[in-house]
Amino acid sequence: MKIGNYKLGYLDALLVFIPVSFILELLHVDDTWIFFTSAVAIIPLAAIMGTATEHLAVKLGPGIGGFLNATFGNAAELIIAIFAIKNGLPEVVKASITGSIIGNILLVLGLSFIAGGVKVKSLKFNATAAGLNSTMLILCTSALIVPAVISALLGGSHNLDKAKIHALDLKISLAIAIVLFVTYILSLVFSLKSHKHLYGTAAEGGAGHDDMVPWKTQTALFVLLLATVGISFMSEIMVTSIEVATKTLGMNEVFVGVIVVAIVGNAAENSTAILMALKNKMDVSVSIAIGSSSQVAMFLAPLLLFISYFLGPAPIDLAFTHLEIFSIVSAVLLVNFISLDGESHWMEGVQLLALYIILGIAYFFLPL
Repeated sequence: MKIGNYKLGYLDALLVFIPVSFILELLHVDDTWIFFTSAVAIIPLAAIMGTATEHLAVKLGPGIGGFLNATFGNAAELIIAIFAIKNGLPEVVKASITGSIIGNILLVLGLSFIAGGVKVKSLKFNATAAGLNSTMLILCTSALIVPAVISALLGGSHNLDKAKIHALDLKISLAIAIVLFVTYILSLVFSLKSHKHLYGTAAEGGAGHDDMVPWKTQTALFVLLLATVGISFMSEIMVTSIEVATKTLGMNEVFVGVIVVAIVGNAAENSTAILMALKNKMDVSVSIAIGSSSQVAMFLAPLLLFISYFLGPAPIDLAFTHLEIFSIVSAVLLVNFISLDGESHWMEGVQLLALYIILGIAYFFLPL
């Protein structure tokens, strides 16, 4: 079904949860229901934001289009995390960063390999582009590990109190965030300008929609603005209900950040990767999955740290928990092994998905 030039998708049916969430909020219904409905409402809004971005990308050309896709691909999660920062939930913010990284390269890539492998025995993709993204992930992982390692060393051998260790963590995290952010900007220059030929269709600013009739620029900007406003309202409602909802459901905040918030924030982009795999457009699918994880580590994490200095009750650091570090390292290593040869099959998708479920179980059973 179409409304003007907009083709309604299956995710648009979830827009009904927007008024439902508002009504439940006004009626002061149990926070568990408010959390659930607002979280679901974000999913179609993120999809609409992605559609508007793609139409702008077609109009503005591959260079700017690629930058827009890179920026707005994680916009929903960015907005959710900003409200988490404002509400003094740093652990949820850091957990959502972890969840996005492992969710993209384990859950999304795993489901993409399974979806594509059902029809095609051997899935081919650009090994060079995948290798570059995977190498970037190793760099990001190393950077995210450093603050936690230094905290452990100082706490054990130097016997410093927690306040001094935290102050040092903040300094180290800020310096690392600057390095990652600069590296991200340079990676955009590399992938969108100097070496865009290595990335094939994935660098052209779209997700394989060659037959798409672009909207007018004003229309795309207006829809993008509306979707952003909608996500902002839903994110605020969702974040304010997290603490009560997690206690009611018997879940810890880390599990909510790693699994729930990450899936909600990336649902629209994730569905695109899986749909591209079904069409055997594996270059696009792999680029979305692995590239998005790199963007989270190099762009989203530093940006959230910078924002916390201005909006949060206190700045956040990049000192992740031992389980979060193990999750990121194991996920990155597995993806690197799988993506080296430029081809895959559905069983490798099962392996990625299995690791994601194992990590999810670990987070679910963490003590409250």
